[in-house]
Amino acid sequence: MKRKFGDRANWRRITRRHFACRYVETREFSGYITLYTIYGLKEPLWKSYGRHTYRIADKGYSWLQYFPKDGNYIVTAMFDERQNIVQWYIDTCKVQGVTDQGVPWFDDLYLDVVVLWNGEVFLLDEDELEEALEREDITDSDYQLAWSTANAILRAIDAHAFPYFSLSLKHRAELFHHGEFRRK
Repeated sequence: MKRKFGDRANWRRITRRHFACRYVETREFSGYITLYTIYGLKEPLWKSYGRHTYRIADKGYSWLQYFPKDGNYIVTAMFDERQNIVQWYIDTCKVQGVTDQGVPWFDDLYLDVVVLWNGEVFLLDEDELEEALEREDITDSDYQLAWSTANAILRAIDAHAFPYFSLSLKHRAELFHHGEFRRK
């Protein structure tokens, strides 16, 4: 199982970035929200889904990431340089926490859900989850948690009840433009 950090300090592709983190407790959301803004990088990052390829990281892109309190998933809303949504990437996770330096982290459970700007939904990395179970990197309980979490997310998306689509667009406008995440 791989531990992933909100500040992506080990991401070698990025040469200049800004990271900000806030704990939020509101009626809509409780947990950490991070903002990762890319100012310089070696090369853009492209991902293919279905028959199309999308750029998900480039100069001027920003990733707004949600670490819901007591949640078994992390939501990353990826915006392009014009502040348009590119995709939402939802990682299933076993557990999450915060470092002594205040950086949120999570233990990735491999299974992911991607929702593109146009509403297309993809379930990813089922093979990685199976391989992790075979290698005994995860337990049967972890395996079941990944599937139950992913299925709950997919049901919420189908029912138009997954709050992070509208929440991320609202936070993108409010937190970015009204100074909460501005560079100090």
